[in-house]
Order: sequence, then structure tokens, then C-alpha cells
Amino acid sequence: MSAGLLFVRLVFGVLIAIHGTQKLFGWFGGYGLAGTGGFFESLGFRPGRLFALAAGLAECGGGLLLAVGLFTPVGTAAIVSVMIVAIGTVHWPNGLLAATNGVELPLLYGAAAACLGLTGPGTYSIDDALGLTSWWTPPWCVELPGGPHGVLWTHADRVNSELVSFLA
Repeated sequence: MSAGLLFVRLVFGVLIAIHGTQKLFGWFGGYGLAGTGGFFESLGFRPGRLFALAAGLAECGGGLLLAVGLFTPVGTAAIVSVMIVAIGTVHWPNGLLAATNGVELPLLYGAAAACLGLTGPGTYSIDDALGLTSWWTPPWCVELPGGPHGVLWTHADRVNSELVSFLA
């Protein structure tokens, strides 16, 4: 499973980071901060350049964090946040499919980021090497068969034992 998570993190993270560089620097056919800022102002986001910078940093930074598996929840939350805004402000009126500029692509991007945030980065990640995955991965994703009561107690026991080990 970790090899699959690594593959998805690398492909998805790098592509989202590239998407962010379009906003930030105008690379890969993008419009840069000036062009993206103008578009954002036409949507009502003022100052547009500041919002373009925030969106570009969230996509580029979130994608790079995700690709290397560092602070995975931060990277995925940044990506999900930008995709929610994109769906609500740009794509929603256009229907479902990408052919009509609908919600399809930002919904897929957001869903992929959310799934990676919920499953964790896997063994082949900086988070795992630093011992952060047990803090990042929500316990209900891993331990749901124990039921809600079992999840709460299992998580509390796990956090308590890790905290005691860390402080010792």
C-alpha cells in the first residue's frame, strides 16, 4: 500500500504544484500573478493579486509537501481549501463535466487530496521517517472496525502511550 501511496503522492503532488506555478510565475502556459490576480478581481476577490498569491502558494506548496510526504495534512488541507473555493466561485454554474468548465476537475483534485489526508502519506514519506504519521492519520480511518467507542478509546490509548514515550 505504501508504494501506491508514494506513486499517487508524487504524481498528484507534482501536478498540483505545477498548477500552482501557473498562478505564481506564469509557467506552463499560466498567467502569473498579474493575470490570475485580474481574473480573481473579476470574481470579486480583492485585492486579486493577493488572492492569486494565496491560491498559488497553497497549490504549489501543498503539492510539494504532498509529493515528499512532509506535513501531509497541511498540504492536503491547503489543496482542498483552494478546490472548494474554485468549485464554489468558478465551476459550480457550469455543471459537472470539465468540457463545460464544470466541477469535475477541482472535485477530483479535492477528493484526491482529502483521501491522501485521511489515509496518511504511507511508509515512504518524510512524515513517517520523522515519526509523525501516527499524529497525522485520523484514527477512525484505520480503526473504524472497532466501532465509535473502540475508536475513541483506541485513539486515546495510542496518543497517551506515545506522549508518555515522548516525554520519558
